[in-house]
Amino acid sequence: MSVFLKTEKVKKEWTDYNGHMNMSYYVLIFDNAAEVMLTKFNIGEESAQSDKKSTFAVETHTTYDQEVKLGEEVEVHLTYFDHDKKRIHYRASMFHKEKKYLAATTEVLSLYIDLNKRKVAEFEPEKIVIMDDFIKSNSSKFNTEKLVLLNKLKK
Repeated sequence: MSVFLKTEKVKKEWTDYNGHMNMSYYVLIFDNAAEVMLTKFNIGEESAQSDKKSTFAVETHTTYDQEVKLGEEVEVHLTYFDHDKKRIHYRASMFHKEKKYLAATTEVLSLYIDLNKRKVAEFEPEKIVIMDDFIKSNSSKFNTEKLVLLNKLKK
């Protein structure tokens, strides 16, 4: 189980000479989908602009499980999420929309950053509450299997 984030259609400029989506565009799709999640937690683009707080990815682990080709649609789902006072850790999984196979996964560790100081900051209490409520409501949909960055949070 998982939490749906976003659907994307593979564009011509995203494909390479092997006839499938180039690996860099998997990361782009995952990043676009992550913005949906970050917005839910009030730590996305709007937060960066208004509060001068944002997240910076500091470590990732991506798997490419099965190719997708021009014109095919993929869905990105959040399959794990957790946080500590200064970090978020999540995994997103990309599925072929029609055929339902797993195309790729990405696991990300991000730091919360005060953009004025360009230094790590602690999440505001109201953002902790939003994330904790999300985890409480969705933890049964998450899967901790094969997480590489699981020990990176400081709880």
